[in-house]
Amino acid sequence: MPIIKTELYIKAQAQLCFDLARSIDIHAESTSQTRERAIGGVTQGLIELGQFVTWEAVHFGIKQRLTARISVMEAPHYFVDEQVSGAFKHFTHSHEFIISGDGTLMIDTFDYASPLGLLGKLADALFLKRYMRVFLTRRNLYIKNIAEQRAMAACNKN
Repeated sequence: MPIIKTELYIKAQAQLCFDLARSIDIHAESTSQTRERAIGGVTQGLIELGQFVTWEAVHFGIKQRLTARISVMEAPHYFVDEQVSGAFKHFTHSHEFIISGDGTLMIDTFDYASPLGLLGKLADALFLKRYMRVFLTRRNLYIKNIAEQRAMAACNKN
């Protein structure tokens, strides 16, 4: 089972980072390259503990649907979303927000298993793990950019 872990320092408060990471709207904006959109469950605003969202997107030229549910939430420091249904055999995606200096360390851990046994493991080795790392990194950099813009705007108001 591949595990993708990224760490990103964001010059913004943990609460802001936490909220942006669970925002359905920000998720859709940050994944526009795959035409990702929420089509079921929570389709806008902030997703909460126990709620689910169904995403429709195009990956590898194929329209796919994936449903994830928020299974753990300790605001504003941690939440986990897990696949309920979709292309993966399973996944657990944890989001951690640690106050650090004048900002937040965002730690993103994506633990997944591909379907199709040996064929899935081969896909992981050849392209899927790299694809998912780029996908998640792009999304996290988008969150960082929005969070830092909003934090700067709030500072300029004061």
